Amino acid sequence: MGIVIETSIWEPSSSVFIFIFFSSFLLLSLFPFYLSKHAPTTNSSAFSDHPFSSSSPRFQLYFLLLYSLASVLEGLWSVYGEFELVYYGISKEDTVAFMLIGFGAALFVGSLLGLVSDLIGRKKTCLVFFILHLIVGIWKMVAPSPSFWVANLCLSLATSIFSFSFETWAVVEHDKVDSKVQFFLDLGHRQDILNETFWLMTFFESASLIGSQVIGNWMVGGNLDKGIGSPSIAATLLAILGITCMSRHYDGTTKILTFKDYRMSLSVYILGDRRIWLLACAQACLHFSIAVFWILWAPTLVADGREVFLGLIYPCLLGARMLGSTVFPWLINASLRTEDCLTCAFVVQALLLSIIAYDYEEIGVLVTQFSLYHVCIGLILPLLARLRTMYVPNELRGGMISLSLAPANAAILFILMQRGYYRTIENSTMIVFAAVGLFMAAGCMYVLKRCGKQPYQNWHKL
Repeated sequence: MGIVIETSIWEPSSSVFIFIFFSSFLLLSLFPFYLSKHAPTTNSSAFSDHPFSSSSPRFQLYFLLLYSLASVLEGLWSVYGEFELVYYGISKEDTVAFMLIGFGAALFVGSLLGLVSDLIGRKKTCLVFFILHLIVGIWKMVAPSPSFWVANLCLSLATSIFSFSFETWAVVEHDKVDSKVQFFLDLGHRQDILNETFWLMTFFESASLIGSQVIGNWMVGGNLDKGIGSPSIAATLLAILGITCMSRHYDGTTKILTFKDYRMSLSVYILGDRRIWLLACAQACLHFSIAVFWILWAPTLVADGREVFLGLIYPCLLGARMLGSTVFPWLINASLRTEDCLTCAFVVQALLLSIIAYDYEEIGVLVTQFSLYHVCIGLILPLLARLRTMYVPNELRGGMISLSLAPANAAILFILMQRGYYRTIENSTMIVFAAVGLFMAAGCMYVLKRCGKQPYQNWHKL
């Protein structure tokens, strides 16, 4: 008599999504009441309705829409990324090679794009981002068997641009206030507007990545043979829309330093300030841990043959990051030191990864830890952006961010070679490295606090 073993595919309960949605909604809906009782009143009517003010809600809405569009493009290629490689017969060895090429391009070319962005203008670099996605979309549409070397190279450079260009563009545009409204717009209020933009960027990015998954699944449908190239059509249309929107409004003209002045300013304000070195180290450690997580999260869940519905866990993690971003305005208006918040968040992340690396757990526990990890990410990203506004000159912001990611990309390149080709390290060891990096990031924030807070300066007058 045969024995039938029933198998089930684990998936998160619908109550998880309801909890994330209502928690985010509750935090957002109650925050105005908290702010009305604790925040000082500011007469902002003189500039809030100014049609050409970069700090007006008009530009913020325009920027967030473009940023959401860019986030959808970033996520659209990853929905069927690995499956698409398998569909076209790409081996695991070639898949590792593609990843090495991507991080190698981000290391050797992407690290310099931030410097180029500061020299030629941030809006032009954002335009290049959409052009790169347009090239990949057209390439995959016209080629019957597209070369993934070309596509992976373009997408890696686009991801490098995405990591700094939109943030630097937003900061520079927010700082451009004409003389008519400059009298009414004090530094504190400008910082409040930027803080709001930072956490909204994280919130909308996470929501857009979920939206890209919906678009990708809808375009492919049930017929993989006919629909596997459908996301390329959507990406091409979205890239054209982004190029059109970028070209029509907000010319983004600003004072651009010459190469000589830029090199001198970079040496004085970036390379010569240890506080910026600490901030860059923390940024690199976070980037490294996020990259390791997204490489290993699926293999960790399906270890030992466990069956998991990854398509539902992915939006759960991004929803947790949205929830973390909604906590940011509460902490800022609670008069807590930014460095203290970051130190605690980094320590929590490091402890979570340490537990994951050394303890075999049930899938539900793992997903909970993954979600808490992303709650911390949603909180950390706007906090780091806020510190960059305090310490980094606007004219050098893109170069600082791109250079700070170079050590992380080098570390990822190294561990991928060791794991993918030489098999000298295990997945758990990679997670340990990520946890150690987060502990280092927490130490950097603690030392940064001890160094003392640098007063805000008008960096645009370098």
